[in-house]
Amino acid sequence: MDPNAVKSTLSNLAFGNIMAAAARDYQKELLAQEKAQASSSSNQEVDLDDLIDDPELEKLHADRIAALKNQRNGRNGRRKGHGEYREITAGDFLAEVTGSEKVICHFYHKEFYRCKIMDKHLKSLSPKHIDTKFIKLDAEHAPFFVAKLAIKTLPCVILFRQGIAVDRLVGFQDLGGKDDFSTRTLEALLIKKGIIDEKKDDDDENDGYDENTRRMVRSSVVADSDSDQINIY
Repeated sequence: MDPNAVKSTLSNLAFGNIMAAAARDYQKELLAQEKAQASSSSNQEVDLDDLIDDPELEKLHADRIAALKNQRNGRNGRRKGHGEYREITAGDFLAEVTGSEKVICHFYHKEFYRCKIMDKHLKSLSPKHIDTKFIKLDAEHAPFFVAKLAIKTLPCVILFRQGIAVDRLVGFQDLGGKDDFSTRTLEALLIKKGIIDEKKDDDDENDGYDENTRRMVRSSVVADSDSDQINIY
């Protein structure tokens, strides 16, 4: 046998063995990579499951849902005239008091300073209690409803539930009989009567009242009387 041919054959066999070994090594490497990727994917799924069950994430999700719900309710309330203190006409009265579950209606006289005091406090409360509608009606321009509701004294704040007058504040007799009662005092009274809900995070409203206005208010009532009875007849 030709020695050169034998040497060539042996060389070719050796090269084939090397290539086969390299192929096997490459295949092993591919299998190892596939296993690593499968393991990583499995670990990722476990992590996601843990994240879904995480109580902090659940709380954040619940808080977000509550915030969106409150925002939606706020927009709905404002579309119905809630969240603000509005003046209405006698022609709007029935639709306004029957259009919401809870309504606070202030019958006022534009020249009575005690009505202006009540205006100030109701205006302050209206954006805080959007579940309740706050409105005002000039008593001079609504004689029919004044008579039907037997209103004899102003200011008169009538509380409506589902279109029915369930209670009223006559003058300031339930507020200490003085002009300088606070917004918080009025708020507490309305909460007690169930026409507004208590807010846990309420801050004190601007309970002060301009001293010049107070003197003007006091000058509008009888000097020797603390009565808030200002008759409209």
